[in-house]
Amino acid sequence: MSNVQKCRAAWKYFTVCVLQVPRAFVNLMEMLYIEPLRGLYNDNGNDCPRIILRELCDCVVDLSEGSSELDYLITLNRAYQQRQQDLIESGRYDTRDDFTVVLQPFLRNLTMPLDSLGKPDPSFFSPDCFHFGEKAHALSAKALWNNMLEPVGKKTTDQDFVADLPIRCPTEKEPYLHTYKNSNYNYKKKDWGSDFSCTDISPSSTVPTSVHTLRPADIKVIAALGDSLTAANGARADYFSNVTTQWRGVSWSVGGDETLSTITTLANILKKFNPDLYGFSEGIGSKDSPNARFNVAVPGARARNLTGQAQELVTRMSNDQKINFNNDWKLVTIFIGGNDLCQYCLAKEESSADKFVNHISAALDILYEKVPRVFVNLVEILEIKGLRRLVSSAYGCTKNPRLLCPCFINPGEYSKELEEMVIVNREYQTKTSDLIASGKYSDRDDFTIVLQPFFRNTFLPLDELNEPDLSYFSRDCFHFSEKGQAEMAIAVWNNMLEPVGKKQTYNDFTTSRKKLKCPTKDQPYLFTEGPSTKSDGMQLTALGSLTLASCLICLFKSMS
Repeated sequence: MSNVQKCRAAWKYFTVCVLQVPRAFVNLMEMLYIEPLRGLYNDNGNDCPRIILRELCDCVVDLSEGSSELDYLITLNRAYQQRQQDLIESGRYDTRDDFTVVLQPFLRNLTMPLDSLGKPDPSFFSPDCFHFGEKAHALSAKALWNNMLEPVGKKTTDQDFVADLPIRCPTEKEPYLHTYKNSNYNYKKKDWGSDFSCTDISPSSTVPTSVHTLRPADIKVIAALGDSLTAANGARADYFSNVTTQWRGVSWSVGGDETLSTITTLANILKKFNPDLYGFSEGIGSKDSPNARFNVAVPGARARNLTGQAQELVTRMSNDQKINFNNDWKLVTIFIGGNDLCQYCLAKEESSADKFVNHISAALDILYEKVPRVFVNLVEILEIKGLRRLVSSAYGCTKNPRLLCPCFINPGEYSKELEEMVIVNREYQTKTSDLIASGKYSDRDDFTIVLQPFFRNTFLPLDELNEPDLSYFSRDCFHFSEKGQAEMAIAVWNNMLEPVGKKQTYNDFTTSRKKLKCPTKDQPYLFTEGPSTKSDGMQLTALGSLTLASCLICLFKSMS
């Protein structure tokens, strides 16, 4: 287990334990800035036992000044501190009125105490020149006490151990130990909104009759079919007990909570073009909650469940008096297959690529036969192999990915079982592409299905330590967080504005508010496979593999 994994595991067990304690004020000490401790080791004028120091902390004291290893150590140290800050800023420990956790940061920017000659002063340390001595413990106790009496957001983070440190006292005006609440401190809410720079947001001069001349502003109704990723399971989970909560309001393809400036979803993007858009889901709840509207996705759903969802969507739309079923243009996004792949090895015949595509086709048949004026986004199943790296980070997760996706996660590296899963994964993609390219759904001018392939070549987002970036995932380390949902929304929107055959086939997991594409004067329409366009489907995988590999290598480097 790596140090990062140990840290994540510690936070998991810390959370489980402390939340069971009533009436508690918990001081969480921010990790000290450890680089200054190298000073005693590097000063040859003291009697510090260097052999013992190397035994105690070789990875800190024995690095060359100016080396890349030392730079990495400092980056790692600051990342640990930032993770602690993020943990408390999440607010997950302030859901009870008799419990709080306060981060005390007086060691954040520790400096080595110096003697009268300006050299590191070993009198603050025990004889091993590493652990604090009694003098440093006494000063740390004062510093901690003073931190406790300082308001959250205004705490001392630079501790000078040489200076005389007076002990603070509660005052008549501020008699309490400071918490976020009595400090009038608001946790910094992270939003995953996007900036909107499109200038031409007007609808067509007359309601189009052809889906091939459909502008974003022409869409009046939005809907979605799928599984837990579309239900947004755990997307905003702050703690371990709500990872199964369905946060449909932030669902990437159909959520409509707040606005695009704070929450990036496909519906919120389209609301910029048409503020009267209808059908998006809001808030929390199952598909049967009133605010789910036309988000009929069901957690755990497989391809075989799509026909039921399609039929339910038709019923909901046709019975809803707030839309004109026959005349309103509708956008339906379908994303399915993760559960089929993850359980493939347990029922291979039932989950074969042919049956997978047949189930999708049956659902599309229902929409094709019963729904007028509709643009269907069929999002290609993701390449799951990359998620295997999450196993190495599963120690801080509520559920082990091995249980959530056994058929992909459990096989050994280079095993025949894994090779088979990779092949089946690609067959799911290929046969789905073949279905759309077959022309089966091309006879109606007011209906189209466009394959959106941004997940075709999936890679795992990495953080600054080159570890899997769990901020894109929920507390179960498997489903997407709100941040991950936002990235999916951006990817599918951008795919919709890319020509068939020239769509991006991987997702750019780089957080930015400025990634949304815009329609242009030359091409104001959503791209379809029109009469003159022929999809190259999965040929892109074969023809562009070297180019794609090069792009991904560059992208990995930029994120590491």
